[in-house]
Order: sequence, then structure tokens, then C-alpha cells
Amino acid sequence: MDDSELVYLLHDMESDRVERKASPNDPDRLCEAICAFANDLPNHRQPGVLFIGVHDNGRCANLTVNDDLLLKLADLRSNGNILPFPSMTVQKKTLDGCDLAVVVVEPSDDPPVRFRGRTWIRVGPRRAIATPEEERRLTEKRRSRNVPFDIQPVMSASLDDLDLEYFKQSYLPVALAKDILAENQRTITEQLSSLRFATLVPYVKPTTLGMLVAGKDPARFFPGAYVQFLRLEGAELTDPIIDRQEMGGQLSEVIRKLNEKLQAHISTAVLFNNLGSAL
Repeated sequence: MDDSELVYLLHDMESDRVERKASPNDPDRLCEAICAFANDLPNHRQPGVLFIGVHDNGRCANLTVNDDLLLKLADLRSNGNILPFPSMTVQKKTLDGCDLAVVVVEPSDDPPVRFRGRTWIRVGPRRAIATPEEERRLTEKRRSRNVPFDIQPVMSASLDDLDLEYFKQSYLPVALAKDILAENQRTITEQLSSLRFATLVPYVKPTTLGMLVAGKDPARFFPGAYVQFLRLEGAELTDPIIDRQEMGGQLSEVIRKLNEKLQAHISTAVLFNNLGSAL
């Protein structure tokens, strides 16, 4: 988060992504706040920020922010009281002339996060212990993200990175029956989602499967998305190379190239005698 966003959050008195503390003298309260931000019950999918060195009304507390304080705050992450460990950063910032210790807590991919066995959440501008129903919601969030690698969203990609013409003209006619396609009134995004090529909630993103099968350039997102063909003159890796080639692209293209390469190298040795007949 850059300083301009931090300044905005510092002065936003109504945001449930912010908590302010004048001093670090109550570490339990700090841990509760970190736990609540990590659980992200409102599902903001954005970091929560703990400002230490400022009063609730936004007035600077003139706190001395030194290395010792930052180390103590960083230790809150891994001292065993908050489990599973939250993802957070601790740094010193000077915002509007006020020295602050800023703790930025990322939403956890493995909620519920508990502090000393209790699940803390944000309810508007305050913290609270989660009810059984709220804990169930947090558990469902974890399960929804715990999916196989091939249908996980590729966060750095967008639908523009998919070859939609290939998907519509080549893949769909093979994957689905003609009568189903004829009756299909879904949008292209819904079609991608139904075949696990993209996610719709909470954001539209291609999946790993979608990028490998219909991506314009799968290797851009998965550098190892290729097959390497290597043929040696003998049985040792140090023997001279007869042929080698890296085959990348969409999965169907890789399979086609590999099939052609293998067929080109499959041969049967024939020995002719001096009479011209084959042995």
C-alpha cells in the first residue's frame, strides 16, 4: 500500500478496514485486531491496517517508533498466539507529520484465524468474537479456495489472455454435443465458467486449466508449460544430439507437434543383402 492510500485510511473514521491505537502497551488488543483483519468476514479481499501512534479521533499520539517497537510488533505474527500465522507487514511511516507504526494485514486464505483459540472478526468499526454461524461462514470461505491447482484462478491474467475464438470455434464443438450448443443461451463468460476455464466469483479470472488449453501464450504465466523433445545418438546423456525441440503453446498444439515429431522419428531398420532382398 502506498502512502496516499494509507493517509486516506488513516483519516477515514468509518472504515472497518482500519484500527487506531495510541500505544502498543496492550499487545492482546493488537493481536485481536490482527486476527480480525486476517479473517476478513466482510470479504473485502483487501488488507486491514493497524495504525499505532494515533488516537481514535485521528490525533497524533507522538509515539517514539524505533526498531525495538517494530520487532515487538513483528513478533506478534509468529509467537504462536495467532494461528494459522497471518500474512502481515510492519513498518514505520510518517503520515501528515506523525510518526506511526503501521501493520498491514492481508486477508487469510485459510480462515478462521484464531487468537488463543478465539476467532475475532470485524463488526463495523469494532472487534467481536465470531458466533458459530460466522465461524461456519469463514470455514466455507476456506473450502471455496481449497480447490485443485488446475481450476485455481490465475490472478495476473484476464479474459483478454484467452483465445476466445479458439474456445468457441474449436473447443466447444468437440467438448459439447451440437444440440446442447444450439440451445445454449449463455454468455461467453458463463460458458468459460461452466467448463472450469474461468471463475466468476468474486472476480472474473481465467483458471490454470483455461490458460493451458485456450491461452494465447500459456508460457507467459507458466514458464514450464512446454514439452521438450530430445533424441540422442546413444543411450547416455553425454552422447551427441540428433534432434531437440521445445514445443509450447496451447495444449492441443503441443500434442499435435509432439505427435508429428514422434512419428517423424519412428523408423524400422532394414538390412539389404547383396541380392537386393530385405532381411
